[in-house]
Amino acid sequence: MSFIRPTASGSAFRALGLGLGSRGLHTSRALAIRASGVRRDAVIAADETAGFKYVPGGPVLKGTVNDATTFPEPSKSHGSYHWAFERLLSAALVPMTVGAAVSSGSAYPIMDGILAVSLIVHSHIGFDSCINDYVHKRKFPVLGPITAWALKIATGLSVWGVYEFNTNDVGLTELVRRVWTA
Repeated sequence: MSFIRPTASGSAFRALGLGLGSRGLHTSRALAIRASGVRRDAVIAADETAGFKYVPGGPVLKGTVNDATTFPEPSKSHGSYHWAFERLLSAALVPMTVGAAVSSGSAYPIMDGILAVSLIVHSHIGFDSCINDYVHKRKFPVLGPITAWALKIATGLSVWGVYEFNTNDVGLTELVRRVWTA
């Protein structure tokens, strides 16, 4: 049975009002064949593909993402130790946040500073992963390095701002406590 054009075996569906009825999508078979045919103005010649010549197997552009990747030199600081550090930092943020919530930030400024810097490093690692995944410098040779350096500058300014805020003002946990009770 066809859902587009019901056959005689679909009379039960038509009796219940579930089919397309006695009329098909086209009024005649000639119109249906003409509508599904290839139009002459839709055919594109082989030399009309925006100036690119067809290469069997697909085009291979030199110096782009189509090139084979080069493998970096093995590095312990950017391999499994890096992954383990990310997971350890993420897991350590939970007890640090609970400890900061229980205690006062002004009474324990060292813990307040460690929590603030840990949050900044955790955010930096996450944003750096996003930049590497979506704005990679190999695919975006101008925008990739600009965003990577912008992240490094923003992270440095954030660490400096947290240092100034914790030493010259109330600190991060006291700020959160005051905003929470406001």
